[in-house]
Amino acid sequence: MILGIGIDIIEIDRIKRSIDQYGDNFLKKIYTRTEIEYAKSKSNKYQHFAARFAAKEAIYKALSSDTVKIYSWHDVEIYNEVNGLPKVNFYGELKDYLNEDKQLKISMSHSENYVTCVAILYNK
Repeated sequence: MILGIGIDIIEIDRIKRSIDQYGDNFLKKIYTRTEIEYAKSKSNKYQHFAARFAAKEAIYKALSSDTVKIYSWHDVEIYNEVNGLPKVNFYGELKDYLNEDKQLKISMSHSENYVTCVAILYNK
């Protein structure tokens, strides 16, 4: 059974402007060390930062349908499997909340200017 659905779209340039303006303060507030290292290793780092931002937003929207708790940006970490499939690591109370009977799947896509992500929270 689906418990929640979230979607987000963001302009890549918006994330670039935030990084250019606020630098490490912005990066450390939103992203985990692993996410920062991954995005900085890519030729179009802003696209990868934007994808992770959109994913976190979509995930929080999906979760808000099932819980009223507020989670930290760092409680959600987006990574890619070797084949490029996006996956999510959860930390803190969120890790405990998403136990064996709940799962969350995401899908991300991008164009030259935009990134989007959809997240689906469901019972197994």
